[in-house]
Order: sequence, then structure tokens, then C-alpha cells
Amino acid sequence: MAQSQEMRFAMVTPPSHVWTQFANHFAEGVAEATGGEITVSVFPAGQLGNEAEMLQQIAAGVLEMGIMTAGTMSLRAPDFAAWQDPFAFADVSEAIAAADTEAAQQMLDALAPQGMRGMGYIFAGMRHILMADRDVTSLEDLASQKIRILPFPAALTWWRAAGAVPTPVALGDVYQALSSGLLDGVDIDLDALVGFSMQQAAEHLILTNHIAFPGVVVMSDSAWNGLTPEQQEAITSVSEESFEWGNALQVEAEAANLAALEDQIAITRLDNAREIFAQANEAYEAEFGELPLLQALRAQTGR
Repeated sequence: MAQSQEMRFAMVTPPSHVWTQFANHFAEGVAEATGGEITVSVFPAGQLGNEAEMLQQIAAGVLEMGIMTAGTMSLRAPDFAAWQDPFAFADVSEAIAAADTEAAQQMLDALAPQGMRGMGYIFAGMRHILMADRDVTSLEDLASQKIRILPFPAALTWWRAAGAVPTPVALGDVYQALSSGLLDGVDIDLDALVGFSMQQAAEHLILTNHIAFPGVVVMSDSAWNGLTPEQQEAITSVSEESFEWGNALQVEAEAANLAALEDQIAITRLDNAREIFAQANEAYEAEFGELPLLQALRAQTGR
């Protein structure tokens, strides 16, 4: 009889976020598929550290599983910056389809030499801009504004070129940072915005759809290698079903989150965002445009 074991699955998102719901769904599926041999315990909201800390723990085999932003993963495998290609996808559904490409799988495969197994992609919503006290209709409105970002290279490049001051702040601290004036705005998906009630600390939501925002589900090699072949097969099957379930949930959540915000905050639909951010897009292209898997992802998605 296989020995029972616990696997810890960590992420920075709040309990209501699709990434956390995905993790809970996965945990339930694993328990059922393995007859209780494997228990997956979910730790949301950064309970086990920030993304950089969790990623280090996974690579070292101290933490079994996590969901990391593609931007954070680009610090380990640069081609993950392909997911920060600005205005590459019109909506979450297009981005989800791109995750099935060979290029997207090759990004996951690049983690193998680093003690990690890339299991797949679970998407948050498209990214928008939340501002404490001003609307944004041009780059002049962002000049010298402190915008919360995750501190990965593509985001730093894009926001600096837009004239803003990219400011790293832990996700759980954003509400207070907006309230206190430490931040002027946030680069954010609607799931995280609603999950942390950020609309209560800001006056304007600017819908830009400037990037897709996949989470990369990773497992430590030591955790994977400690499983029996039957357990590995069960986890693979459950993960495939969970990715399909979670990404379908995200498509629904986009509309539901926006509807929930309609009467809580002023919303601007920036239909010409690609043109407004042209100089930022050019800066991204100059620095990352030659990435092999960015070029492959574009070709494989017809761009």
C-alpha cells in the first residue's frame, strides 16, 4: 500500500480568486483520484511567502506546489516574458487558446533543469489600470504616477516607457498603499481587484486589456519523484481536468467581476489603449521582441 502524504499548494491570491478556486478544485480531485493517499493543502494569500520566496522553496524541494505569475517565472526562464506581450490577446479566451501551443509548452519544459515541473497555465483576468483619484485617457495622466506592478523585467520596461513609476508592493498590501497615497494606481486583474476590495480605495478603473495574465502551476521535482507511477498518472489526469475547469471559470468571472464593479467605481473603457501606449509597446519590443518563444508564440497564434 502506498504511503499517504501531504502536498502543500501555495499562491498569493485571495480565497475568492480563480487561481485559489482552481487549487481547491485540484485538491478535491487529487484526494478522490488517489483514494485519500495524497492530501493537497491549499495556502492562499501569500501565507507561505511572496512569489519569489515560494518559487525558491519549490526549486529547493521545500514546498511541493505553487501558482506563480508568468512574469515571476521569466526570472527563471526568460521566454516566459512572451506572456507580457502587450495587446497580444483581445480577451482571456484568446489567451487560454494560446496556452495550448507548442511554444507555451516549451516554456514549461524550460523549468525542468531547475528542479521544477511546469504543469500548465491557469489564467487570471486581463490586466487593467486602477487609479486612486484620476482617470487615464493619455500617457500624460500617468506621468510620474506610482503604479503597483510585479517587479519582473517586462513590466518594469513597459511601465517606465509609459512614463509611470513602477512600484513593487505585495498584493495583500495594495489596499492600504492606495489608501495612504503610497500608490497612485495598480496594474491589476479584476479577480484580484474584487478579491481584495480595492475599488473601495480607488475612484477610477480604466479597462485596457493590456496583457493576459497566466499563472504557471509548478511542482517540485522532489515531490513529483516521490509519487508512485499510479499517483503521477492520477495527478496528471486531475490537473488536466482542473485546468479546463478553472480557465472556463475565469471566462465567466471576467463578466461577473465587471458587472459587480459597475455601480461601485467610475469605469473608463480605453478602446484606443494600444495606440495610447505605443511608446511602451515599442520599448517592450526593443527589449524582448527577439525572444525565440515569443516569436514562436506569435506565429502559432497567427499574430
